[in-house]
Formats: sequence, structure tokens, C-alpha cells
Amino acid sequence: MNMAPIHDTSAETVDEPRGDRRRRSHGTMTARAASMSDVARLAGVSSQTVSRVSNNSDSVTTETRDRVVAAMNELGYRPNSAARALKSGRFHSIGVLMFTLETLGNIRTLDAIAVAAAEKGYSIDLISMLDPSTGTISTALSRLDEEAVDGIIVILETHELMESAIHFPTRIPVVIVDSQLRKDYPSVNADQEQGAALAVRHLLDLGHPTVWHVAGPESSNSASMREASWRNILQSEGRTVPPVLRGTWGADSGYRAGLEIAANPDISAVFTANDQMALGVLRALHEAGRRVPEDVSIVGFDNTEESAEYWPPLTTIHQDFAGAGAQAMSLLFDAIEGREVPSGVRTLSTDLVVRQSTGPYIAR
Repeated sequence: MNMAPIHDTSAETVDEPRGDRRRRSHGTMTARAASMSDVARLAGVSSQTVSRVSNNSDSVTTETRDRVVAAMNELGYRPNSAARALKSGRFHSIGVLMFTLETLGNIRTLDAIAVAAAEKGYSIDLISMLDPSTGTISTALSRLDEEAVDGIIVILETHELMESAIHFPTRIPVVIVDSQLRKDYPSVNADQEQGAALAVRHLLDLGHPTVWHVAGPESSNSASMREASWRNILQSEGRTVPPVLRGTWGADSGYRAGLEIAANPDISAVFTANDQMALGVLRALHEAGRRVPEDVSIVGFDNTEESAEYWPPLTTIHQDFAGAGAQAMSLLFDAIEGREVPSGVRTLSTDLVVRQSTGPYIAR
């Protein structure tokens, strides 16, 4: 488990007592740190207005806010975060607990959270876990609960979230992203079943007799939901359900699955649980001389920016990672500001993006 802030939190400047004092040392003049009253004089406003700007109050006009911020920048003034917290009861920091930063979806979600936080004047305190378990999740939550944060966003899809041994903080609000496992908290998640169904039906509509599946890790709730939907669609259509090829989300695991696919001439259609594994499958098929989509059609999941640049460009399922991050922050800010936020899942729809990696079934 490692911890890294999203952006630097440089040393804060503490207001000095009134008076334009200077200290001389070895013939060198050292200026005192700028104070709130200095900013007020330069901006032509009251100290109370500077305080309101520092605390992101909505009662200040845009013109006045810009003038105060310009004065702060010119003087190098930084509000004292500890003093602000004592006065407002808020730390202007959000804790984020998440699984690895190695997946593109997590990165895009975190980017949206960071943008929304910055717009409200909040910083991010991040804990990223490479190996989430009941113990590490509980430890990380306790650590964030002890930090100076106003709320927590949990971006975890592992089944361990259901464990009764995991206790979420009660003194501050919590919002969950990318999981439907804890319906007792507000959460935001893409419609995993809908997305998988769109992928499988697209391939069946192209005439393929069945669809093979490169699934994500068994510990993943999203992977389990996509796999279950894939299986349900095939069964409802009376199609053969092939054995699952298990991956780890990484392109290397997709490549290993792709070697098995390439060695089986009867496989004509594949649904991979994410785009990165699809990339590995594409490479394995290319090396084996299997053409896409003439010999094998492939559908991914996520609609990462890079998927349009694969060769051939990848047909995939779009899920709105940025929208999930932004909506999670909106729910969290509502809770922080005292508004009622009901528990339960907010589901974001998914869409099929058709490109050149899928085509009609050609009987052999």
C-alpha cells in the first residue's frame, strides 16, 4: 500500500502580527510573510472579504474574487489551512481509497475527481492499494479516518467490500465508485450487465454461433457482472457457453489468452472484459496469422482513448469513467455541505462503439 497526494501541498504561510516589521541579519533584509491585511490593502477590500475568498465562499463576486486572488499571487500569500479548518470546521481535503493506478479506467476516474475537487478548492489525499484485502482495506480506511479529510471516495470493485469486518468511517461521508456491493452507501457505477449484453448481442447479430470470453480477475465485481451477463445472453439464445479464459486486466494476460484463441480455428468471436486485454489478444492473433475481423471478431470494454488507435480499431463498450468520478464528487460535496444523500447505486448507462474489429461470421 502506498500513498501519494494528487498535487503538492506546499508549506502554508502563517499570518504575522500586525506591523510592518523587518529583521536584519548579517546586513541582509528579510521580509516577513505577507498577511491577510496586506492582501486586503492591495486588493482594495476588507480582511473579511479575503477570508471569504480563502474559504471559497459563494458570497464574493467573480470580479472581487479575481482581484483578491491576483493580490494573493503577487504577494505570495497562502492561507493557513489549520486556521481555516478551526474556523470553518473543514479541512478542504478529500480522501480517496482505490485499487491500482495501473488501469486506465481508474486513472480517468481519479482525474475527474481531482478536477472537481480543485474547482471547490479541495486537495486529494490518495491511498492506492496493489493488493486489496479485508485487512488492507480496513487499515487504509482507518488511516484516512484519522487524516484531516472531510469525506472519502472509495474506488474499489473487489468482493472484500462485502466483508463485515470492514467498517467505514461514521464521522465523515463516504461515496463508493465502481461497485454495487455496498448498497448501504451512496455509490456510482456503470451498467456492467448492459454493457456486456450489448457486446455479446452485437457479435451474435453478426451471425457468430457463439462468443468466447476473456474475463477479468475473479476478485473483481465488475468482471463477475460482465461474465454473468455474457453467460446469461448465450444461455437465453440457446448457444454453447465456452470455457472462460481468465485474465488480470493487463494486456499481457490478454496475450496469453489470445494464444489459446489463435490455436483454436473454431473460435470466431471474442468478448474481452476490457480494452487492454483485447490489445493482447490482437497481438497474439496477428502473430498467428489470424485476421481480425475476417477470422476472429473482437469486442472490448471501456472505450479507452487508445482503443480507436488499435489495429484494427477496436469495437468496444463505452463507460463514462469521468462522469462517474464527477458524480461521486457531487454526491460527496452534497453530504459534506449537510444535504441529504440517500444510499443506493446510481447507474450510468453504457454504449456500443462499433469500429473495425468486428465483422460478419464467415462459415469455414
